[in-house]
Amino acid sequence: MSELSKPTRRRILLNTGILAAGWELSCVDALTQELAPTPVCRDGDEPTVRETEGPFFKPRSPERSDLRVPGAGGRLLELSGFVLTRRCRPLRGAVVDLWHADDKGEYDNIGFRYRGHVTTGLDGAFRFSTIVPELYAGRTRHYHVKVHSPGNRLLTTQLYFPNEPANLRDGLFQRELLMRVADAADGLTGRFDFVLDIR
Repeated sequence: MSELSKPTRRRILLNTGILAAGWELSCVDALTQELAPTPVCRDGDEPTVRETEGPFFKPRSPERSDLRVPGAGGRLLELSGFVLTRRCRPLRGAVVDLWHADDKGEYDNIGFRYRGHVTTGLDGAFRFSTIVPELYAGRTRHYHVKVHSPGNRLLTTQLYFPNEPANLRDGLFQRELLMRVADAADGLTGRFDFVLDIR
């Protein structure tokens, strides 16, 4: 066996690394669709940070996952994730209520544009099709969310976009509430997993 073909530990590791890198590059599209969980749930995790609901909440939003408005502007975003207990178990029947500003930075306080809620299934998953909200004075880009599991305390919070310059100037911004966001075929895909204060 020649010196070049001898299987050394270093050569095996190098070849394995090259194969892994090639596999990662071939899976870029898959990775943008399957974003890593945020936050990563470990047994006994702290619950998701609470935040103010702000002045624009409206009760009794329609039950719907598609909040897009025909003919309106704004970059599309598919937001998904799971509702979990502190032991990282999925919560069935949790209601996730989402509302946010439109592509001009305004809230619909008369109707229910960019407002809706969904109920999680057996796997605790939720999904919304919506747009990236526009900035407005004093705030960074964000979504408002309420998450409720029957018989438990309501979680009210906000979700933030990474790499937004206004994050540093927004007094409500909290790093723990950053979504994972990636490019998708027709816009963006975002993920956030809510951990409720349930053992």
